[in-house]
Formats: sequence, C-alpha cells, structure tokens
Amino acid sequence: MDDLLQDFIAETRETLEALSGEIVAWESHPGDRARLDAIFRFVHTVKGSCGFLDLPRLERLAHAAEDVLAQVRDGARTPDRALVNAVLAVVDRIGEIVEAIDAGAALDHSGEELLIAALAEGSDEIVLPTPVAQRAPARSVRLGVELLDRMMNGMSEMVLARNELARRLRSRDIDPAVEAALERLSLTVGEMRDTVTRTRMQKIDALFSPLPRMVRDTAAGLGKSVALQVDGADVELDREMIEVMRDPLVHIIRNAIDHGLEAPAERRAAGKREVGRLSVSARQSGNQIIVEIADDGRGVNVERLIQKLAATGVRSERDLRALPEHAKLELMFHPGLSSKDSVSEVSGRGVGMDVVKASIDQIGGRVELDNIPGKGLRIAIHVPLTLSIISAIIVGAGKQRFAIPRQSIEEIVSERGEAIRIDLLGGTPIATVRSRRMPLLDLGELLELCPDRELHGPRMLVIVCAGAGSYALAVDTVLDNEELVIKPASPAVMAAGVYAGQTLPDSGLPMLLLDCAGMARAGGLDFSRDLDAAFGDEGAEETAPGLPALLFDDLDGVRRAVPLAAVDRVEKVAAAQVQMAAGSYRLAIDGRIVPLALQGSLDGRERLSVLRLKDEDVEVAYAIDEAIEIITLPADIAPARTPGAAAGVALVEGEQIELLDVLWVFDMHVDRIAARDAPLCLLTGDKDGWLSTFVRPLLETAGYRVADSLSPGEAPAVVLAADAGMSPAAGDAPVVRLRRKRQADPGDDSVYRYDRAGLLFALEARLAGGERY
Repeated sequence: MDDLLQDFIAETRETLEALSGEIVAWESHPGDRARLDAIFRFVHTVKGSCGFLDLPRLERLAHAAEDVLAQVRDGARTPDRALVNAVLAVVDRIGEIVEAIDAGAALDHSGEELLIAALAEGSDEIVLPTPVAQRAPARSVRLGVELLDRMMNGMSEMVLARNELARRLRSRDIDPAVEAALERLSLTVGEMRDTVTRTRMQKIDALFSPLPRMVRDTAAGLGKSVALQVDGADVELDREMIEVMRDPLVHIIRNAIDHGLEAPAERRAAGKREVGRLSVSARQSGNQIIVEIADDGRGVNVERLIQKLAATGVRSERDLRALPEHAKLELMFHPGLSSKDSVSEVSGRGVGMDVVKASIDQIGGRVELDNIPGKGLRIAIHVPLTLSIISAIIVGAGKQRFAIPRQSIEEIVSERGEAIRIDLLGGTPIATVRSRRMPLLDLGELLELCPDRELHGPRMLVIVCAGAGSYALAVDTVLDNEELVIKPASPAVMAAGVYAGQTLPDSGLPMLLLDCAGMARAGGLDFSRDLDAAFGDEGAEETAPGLPALLFDDLDGVRRAVPLAAVDRVEKVAAAQVQMAAGSYRLAIDGRIVPLALQGSLDGRERLSVLRLKDEDVEVAYAIDEAIEIITLPADIAPARTPGAAAGVALVEGEQIELLDVLWVFDMHVDRIAARDAPLCLLTGDKDGWLSTFVRPLLETAGYRVADSLSPGEAPAVVLAADAGMSPAAGDAPVVRLRRKRQADPGDDSVYRYDRAGLLFALEARLAGGERY
C-alpha cells in the first residue's frame, strides 16, 4: 500500500503542476470546455484513488468538486467567478493535503466544510484561492515506458559488447593494465545493469492489493464466506507485466469463488469448514515469477469436461479419455467450455479460461494445473521477467547451443567419473552420483537433436534443481559461463514448455534458455518415486544416513577421509608458498600466513593440493596429494586406540579408510590466539627487548593477553618484570620477576629467564593465589 500511496502522491503532484496554468486560464475563461474537462478528469481521478486508498477527506472534497463540474459540463450550471474560486480553493486544498500526507504531518481539517458549502449554487460564501503549501524538492522522476525500454536495450547492448570484448581478450595474451581496466568496466556495467533493470520493476503488491476487496464483494454476492491469504507481495515484477497479469488474475479468482468453492451447506456436508480458503502467492524462480492461486473447493470435474467437449463433436469421447491426465485437465482451456451446467454473473471455471491462457501465452508465460477432486485446484502462472540479465552456463547438444540458469545448477560432473554410474530401471536411465540416485534426462534425445547417441563421445551431467527435486541432465559439452540478456520467446516456442526465454550471446547466434522444471515435466519425471526402494534393500543400505566426508590421497600414500563440514575449500598451491618457519610448516596464501599440517613429504613437488579447514575465525591448511570424491561414511566407525592424527577407521566399499582427526589438526597446528577475556599480562622493564621478542610469543601461545602498556581504565591480571630487582607499580596485581642467572639467591622467588615451564607455572600460581611477590 505504501508504494501505491507514493504513486498517487507523485501523480497528483504532476497533475497539479500541469493544471496550474489551466486553472488560471479557466478563471479568465470559465466557458472553455477543454480546460473544464481537464480539471474534471483530475478531481474524478483523485476521488477514485482516494476511495481505494481510504483517504476520506480527499475523497469528500474531490466528490463535491466533481459534482459541481459535472453540472457545469451538463449545462445545468453556469460557471461564475464564485464557483471558479470555490473550485480553485478545493483543488489547492487537495494539494495541501497531499503534501501533508507525504510529509507525515497533521493538517487541520477546519474550513473544509466551508469550501464544500461554497460550491453550492447561490452560496454567499466568499472563498479566495489558497496557495499550495511549499514542499521539498522531489527526489523521484517519472519516466515513460518507451524511455525505460530504450535504457534497458542500451544496457543489454553494453553487456553483450562487454562479453564479446572479454572473449576476444581471453584468446590472446593480455596486458595486465588492460585486464584491470576490463575488470573495472565489468564491475561498472554490472552495477549499471542492476540499476537499470530495477527501474522497470515494481512490487507485485500493486497486483495483489485490490484482491481483498474484490474477494469480499464477490463472495458476499454469492452468499459465501472466503478467507483470503496473500503471500509474496514483496516480489518484484516488470510494471508492464503486472498490467498484463491483472485481468487474468481477477478472472481466475472470481471463477474460484463462484465455481470452485462450495456453498457453506455443501462444505459442511463434505466435512469442511464453512469458510472457504483461497490463497494467492508469488515467488521468483530463476528468470521467472510464479503466481499461484489455490482453493480448497471441489476441484475440477474432469469427467464432466470430457462429456461436454465430446457433446460438441470437436473430438470423440474415446480420444479424450485416452489423453494423459494433465491433458484432460487442460481441456478447461477449450473456448466456451465449462464444467458447470448453470450460468451465473461470475464466469464459471472453464468459461473464459481460454482468454486467460491466451493472455499468459502472449507474454511468454505458461499455466500449470494441479487438481485434486473434492479438495481443490491449484493454478500456477509462470511468467518471465520481461527483460532480464542472468548468469548462465552454455551447454551443447548435437549442433545446438542452449543456456541454463546458473542458480538452477547444483554441480557438473563427467559421465565417466569414478563416482558416477548409469543404470536402467525398467528402461528408464538413472544416474548415481556419489551414492545419490536421481533421474537422468538426455537433452539431445529430449529435444530430438541427437538420434544417433552412440556416435557421440562421453557426456557431461548437469545436476539441476527443478523445485520438487533434482535430476541429471546429460549434455554433449559444457562450453562457457556467460551473462546473458533474456527476453521472452515467441508464444509458439514457449508453448513447448521446455524453454524460459531467448537470448543473443556475444557469438551473435540466437540461443534459447532452458526451463529446468519444464524439461522435467516433458521427460515425465515423477519425483515422488522412491528410487532407492526400487533398487531393493541393497540400494537402501548404500544410502543409509551417515557423515558426508571428502575422500583423498595423502602425501604419504595413504587414502584418508575428512568430515566435509570441516572443509571450507580445496585449492592448488605452489610448493614455494610452503616454508618451515618458527618450528612448523606454514602456507603463505591470500596475503596471510596459515599454519600447515601434513603427513608425508613435500620433496620433489612443484604444486600440491591443500584442504582449507575452518572453525569460525580459526583456519589451518592440510596438505594432500589429490582429492578423490565426496563419500558418506557409515555409522559404524572403529575408533583409534591412541590420540593422534587418526580418529578411527571406516569401511567404505570394502576398503578400510582412515579418518583424519580434525581435533588433532587444530590442536597441534593452529596458532593459539588469546580470547578477549583471557588474563592480561603486563610486561615491564623490557629494556633490551627480551620480553617482547622471546617471552611474549610463549605467553600468547599459552593463552595470555600481553601488553607493554595499559589503556585508560585497564588493569593487568599479572605483571611480568624483566629484572628480579625491580619493584614495578602494579597496583593490586601479582608480580612475577625474571632473573638472569640459573641459581637463585636465598629468599629470591624470581624465575630463571630461560625456564619456560617454571615461568608458566609461576604465572598460573600467582593468578590462582593472587599473591604479590
């Protein structure tokens, strides 16, 4: 509602500014019909908008002015100076109220009844035009749709030109300065792309906000009670698409109330609540917006549809009954067909649905139906974002190229990978990817592009998510990652149900964007099937719940596994980045020094793989030879007998796999960082830098916070003095003193400066006892 109110305020301001000269001219020439019509349209529009936005003060003023202007237009009244002044005063007052609404300020309504009374014929009231209140300069500009289209088309051309430039530069040696300039250009184009794209976007609340009133009025007229639930009002859609969607949505909802939801008595007899439920929701999925309308009514009587269509003689009843279930349900889109015998003022379900489908098809969308007789109907309208730029993966099937939205892709693997297996279940191909079974579709066969599959080489499997589940899509090649400008394809192409739009990549050859959910439907995939159960108990055991882990070959030649939750990523690094420093291996990466754990030798290696292990803000790297695959560890793991690098051993496909102990990696290799609440040790008397250079790292490793000066209001937990003869001013803090000679004099409780264990023991004892020495 806030967006609608802001639109109303902006439109009213613009109209007032445009009418300022017209109002003055009408004052001089009250008989000018053109100017009268302009003022009449303004107050009429304000009145209509105020009724919807619940602005009674504005509505009352506009309604009074409209009545008077209508009398003037009909010749019932002659405009004189008093009437013109009264209308001008009302228009000015409308402007004042609009500015007050925008500023969130209260405005006294006294005098408005006098303004309305001054409009009456023969009124003696003397009303002078009131100047419109000043307002802050507007920070918004209203642009025409044609100009926005030109901006978007220009932005699209910039993206295509940037893609082509990047492709050409990648094919040759590139100067680092040119590469940096291209990177800056890409960032700027990306930001401008997002900004320009949003100029045409509007919250779908503009489409949903009139629905509660419409549902209430329709249900009341039919003697029904309906509870409406609206979700996803914040989803953004192209403004033009919202206008196209308005009439189809209203038609579907009115049909749902009239012929979908039963009367209260019928609902009670069916064991339902008397109040029918109707939900309208919107969500974004890739390059599409999905608007769903669902009711808990009687659903569609498919048998009645078949009988009525057969009675028209269009098709035989036998042919109609042979159709798939989804095709039978789509008979409701046949022109003039309704599942209900009676006709009411509200169109029945099926009557006019052909118009709804035609409107959706025209904008490159499609309609899905999900019918449960006796329980309700769900209608999902898929509409594309009119013009959008998305990141996509380019794949090849036969001689054709297609794009797949990146956000729909989980991963891409080779058909001949060690962890990949292709099986046939009742003639249907099933892909097993690291013990995860899923349906397999071949893109070339689905689109009838590759009839001779045996002539082609190994395929790539693109694991895509289709909302209800995931499946593997077999393609011949995976070509590139590219940002593409997506537009709706022609209705004939979109009717195939497997495409989400079209694009023109930098190669200049037109390309279609694949609809992952549409391909699943076209391939007849049923995600409700239990594939593991279809393979029997053996398959179910293979996918028994367990701990995901990364299987790898270690530097010492042993095959090990590490819990996947501890692995942030796997990277290739140069051996020169690894050095033995400060008693342990360390890796220089990302401008930082990261501790490195390893089992084996780095001798003779120019490059190696490292596991980046993270635990919140603590990180350590673990050097390996090669990552193999992701596996699921069984629940039965034999633990190690002694603490160390191995946490235990598990049996994976008949092979004993040693488990890397992540606790050992972090405990033995991570540089200890004192916590914020760790005890603070104050260093004093460090004239030669001994404490800062040699003792400070020891204390920090032991978990102390160390400082050589205190911040205002800060107090140390313990003080460490560099000289046994010092008496530092430590307040109430205990003091530990260091001495230079090994043997202590009688009565000397200082600690030898090279006695690491003795120093740590003394600090701990002072902290525990709180004594001062």
